[in-house]
Amino acid sequence: MSKEWPLWEVFIRGQHGLNHRHVGSLHAADAEMAVLNARDVYTRRSEGVSIWVVRSSEITASSPSDKGPLFDPANAKVYRHPTFYEIPEEAGHM
Repeated sequence: MSKEWPLWEVFIRGQHGLNHRHVGSLHAADAEMAVLNARDVYTRRSEGVSIWVVRSSEITASSPSDKGPLFDPANAKVYRHPTFYEIPEEAGHM
């Protein structure tokens, strides 16, 4: 049995950002410790307003070798591209 703490991926939402972005990884015993450690390591200059931590073992990702089969079908569905839609000004920032 490994005595190493699990690896967590850290996502920070900046002061002026609308979404979280991946900033790095760290080891922690649990989610609460991961959030506190992420705050100390990745937001030293008070640049963050929100922190997400996710156990690396819980992330499922596509493989770069699957790029063709995974993304090619979307090219045949041009109606999904946002250029076909006009966004009313009342909708605000999207």
